[in-house]
Amino acid sequence: MDELTDDVIAFISDGTRTGKLGYTASDGRPLVAPVWFVVDNGELAFNTGKDTAKGRALARDSRAVICVDDQRPPYAFVQVQGTVTISEDPADLVDIATRTGARYMGADRADEYGRRNGVPGELVVRLRPTKVLKAFNLAE
Repeated sequence: MDELTDDVIAFISDGTRTGKLGYTASDGRPLVAPVWFVVDNGELAFNTGKDTAKGRALARDSRAVICVDDQRPPYAFVQVQGTVTISEDPADLVDIATRTGARYMGADRADEYGRRNGVPGELVVRLRPTKVLKAFNLAE
């Protein structure tokens, strides 16, 4: 599967599940970092700093993966492999930062997070799926 289906979108968008972003360091080491994200037009979108390890690595190598899991029985996960695009568009920065803030911090704090993270020096990263793996109800 190479796209986000309705059941995958529902799972990864449920509550405040974080994504675990896998990317490659400049020396080839695999790295993983948690990210807050939203689904936007069939892609996973998140903000990160341009000068962070994530920002530099994704600018250098567009291959990435995000895994989202449910750590409660009966357990489940979705893995989205793909390539990223990066934007510094001011309107896009504020939009994704605000929507992400609403998801993880609540609607009443969305604008605060949009203003804080939708600024120069930040990036919008969009992961376009090339392969999607899912496993629901693993312990049943």
